[in-house]
Amino acid sequence: MTAMCDVAFLLLSFFILTTKFKASEAITVTTPSSVASKVAPDKDLVLITIDKNGKVFISMDDPQKKELVANTLNSTKNLGLNVAAFKEAEFWGTSFSQLPSFLAIAKEKRLGDALPGIPTDTTKGNNEVIEWMQIINSAYRGEKMNLLLKGDNNSKYPAFKAVVDAFKKNDFLKFQMITNPESVPVGSELFKDNLKNPAKKA
Repeated sequence: MTAMCDVAFLLLSFFILTTKFKASEAITVTTPSSVASKVAPDKDLVLITIDKNGKVFISMDDPQKKELVANTLNSTKNLGLNVAAFKEAEFWGTSFSQLPSFLAIAKEKRLGDALPGIPTDTTKGNNEVIEWMQIINSAYRGEKMNLLLKGDNNSKYPAFKAVVDAFKKNDFLKFQMITNPESVPVGSELFKDNLKNPAKKA
């Protein structure tokens, strides 16, 4: 028993010392639930995030594509962006004109709550997501790109409409929604269908 206690405490100490706590998210989003079991892709990602206030943010995972986007913005808009800082940024959440000052903010202070988000005001014809998607599309130049949309459960319809309109204007007619998976409700038609056809579940 003494040996078992020693082993248990050693294991406990090991797990406590090696555990890495999840860092707080820069953009807090509570996604809606769904019964979809498809796993989201993990590379070649272009993620559009909409928070609870309807603010829109864009992120990419490929550093080379990020560099192409930064160079395009510098050449077409003469923004004078720091390309290295642009590549290191986890997301972008401001107007084109404010991008240089956004990149000057310390990484740990780039929080969604403190940022205005990318302008999507369709009433004033100021939906910058359209131009973002156009530039990102040119960066990929026909290569595979996984377009994901992650929206907060409490965000309003106009923000989603502005983003989807930007997709349509750039001929992005297929995209995936990120949701919080849950089990199929017992007794529902989908539950019965899964019982009849277990292979369809996957």
